[in-house]
Amino acid sequence: MTSLWRRACATLLTVLLVGTGCSSGDKATDDDGITVVLFGDAEEIAGYRDLVAGFTTAHPDIPVTLSPVATQDELMARLTTSFAGGQPPDVFLLNYRRYGQFAAQGVIEPVQSYLDSSEEIRESDFSPRALDAFRFDGRELTCLPQNLSSLVVYYNVDLFTAAGIPAPTAGWTWDDFLAAAKALTRDGRYGVGVDPSLPRLAPFVWSNGGELVDDPDKPNRLTLTDNPSSRAAVDWFLDLQSRHGVVPPDAEEQSESSEARFLRGTLGMYLNSRVAVPTLRTITDFTWDVAPLPVAPGGRPASILHSDAYCMSAGLADHGPAWRFIEYAMGDAGQRTLAESGRTVPSRLEVANSPAFLDPTKAPRSSQVFLDAEPYLRATPRTGSWSRVEKEGNSLLAEVFYGRIDREDGLRQLEDRVRPLFSVGK
Repeated sequence: MTSLWRRACATLLTVLLVGTGCSSGDKATDDDGITVVLFGDAEEIAGYRDLVAGFTTAHPDIPVTLSPVATQDELMARLTTSFAGGQPPDVFLLNYRRYGQFAAQGVIEPVQSYLDSSEEIRESDFSPRALDAFRFDGRELTCLPQNLSSLVVYYNVDLFTAAGIPAPTAGWTWDDFLAAAKALTRDGRYGVGVDPSLPRLAPFVWSNGGELVDDPDKPNRLTLTDNPSSRAAVDWFLDLQSRHGVVPPDAEEQSESSEARFLRGTLGMYLNSRVAVPTLRTITDFTWDVAPLPVAPGGRPASILHSDAYCMSAGLADHGPAWRFIEYAMGDAGQRTLAESGRTVPSRLEVANSPAFLDPTKAPRSSQVFLDAEPYLRATPRTGSWSRVEKEGNSLLAEVFYGRIDREDGLRQLEDRVRPLFSVGK
C-alpha cells in the first residue's frame, strides 16, 4: 500500500469520524473482476443491469459485480466506510455535489490522463458543462460525468386539460406557475410537489438575479437573506407552502411522498431531475410530460445541473479493468443503453441528440426540454465540505418550509449554522 493511500485513509478516519482502520487490501473484489457501486430505485437499477450485461458481452474477461444502494445517503455511507477500511469499490457513481469530500482526500483516481490516452472516447464527445462540474482542481477531470440533467417541472397533462390550464411552455412565469398550482389544488389534490432543499431552491434564486453563496468558486457563506434578490426568491419559494397551500403540508408529505402522489394522479406538478423518468414510465392511468422551470418576473431562465459521474478509487493495483468499464459506459453503446432506460440525459452529445433519448413515442414526449435547459444550467460549489453544507442546510430549510420554526429565526439559524462548515478542510 502506498504512503499516499495510507495518508488518505488516515485523513478520512479523522475527518469523517469512521472508526474502522485501513486494511492492506487494494480492492473490494478478487483480481479478476471489478465492483461497481451506485444508487437508484428498482427501475433505475434495471437500466444499470442492462449496461453491465452489455459490458460483460463485450468484455467477458472482466467480471462485474454490481452493488447498488437505494439512496445517495446510503451510497455516501458505503463509500466512507469502504475507503476508511481500505476496501473501496473499483468504480462508483457519484453526484458532483458530493464527490468533493472524497476528491479533497485524494482517494479518487483522476480520469483525465486515461481519457487523454483513450482510443474509444474523447473529451470533445461530451458536454463541457457537465465535464466542468467534475474538475475538482479547476483543470483536470476527477470523474467522468454520464449525464447532463436539470431540474424540470413534471406535470399531469390530464389534470391541466381538465382544469383548462394551458400547457406550460418556455418562458412561462412564476405567476403562471402559481396560478396553475392554485387551480390544481382541490378535491384532495395539490398543485405542486417539491423537496424543500437548497438544490431545489437555487434555480429560483438564480432566476431572480440572486446568488446562493458569496463566491461560487471559494464560498464562505450562504447569501439567502442579505441579498435582496435572493431573499425575494426564498420568500416566494417558502410561500408555496405557508401562504398559498399548494404544496402538501408537513404531515401529508411525511405520509406520502410527492413522487408517490404524482404516480397516483393526485399531484399536478412535480419538480425533479431526469432521475424520475424510469419510475414515472410505470404510469398507465394518465398522460404526463415535462416543462422548463418558470422564470422570475423580469428575470432570466435558470436551472440547476444534475450530473453523476463514474469515479475510480485511487490505490487500486490495476486501474485498467475499471477504466475499460467506464470507457464502455461512456461510449455510444453504454450511453444509449441508459438513455433508452429513461434514466439519463446523456452527457455524450451525439446520443443526447439522437432518438435513443428524444424518442417521442416514449414519455416524456418533450424530452427536448432537458437539452434546451443546457445554456441556463448552473452548478453549486464543488468544495470538499459542500455536501455537509447542503445536508445541514436542507434540514433547516425544511424546518422553515413546513412552519416548524419561525421564518426569520429559521433562516438566520440556517445561515449561522452552516457558515462554519464552509471552512472545513480549507
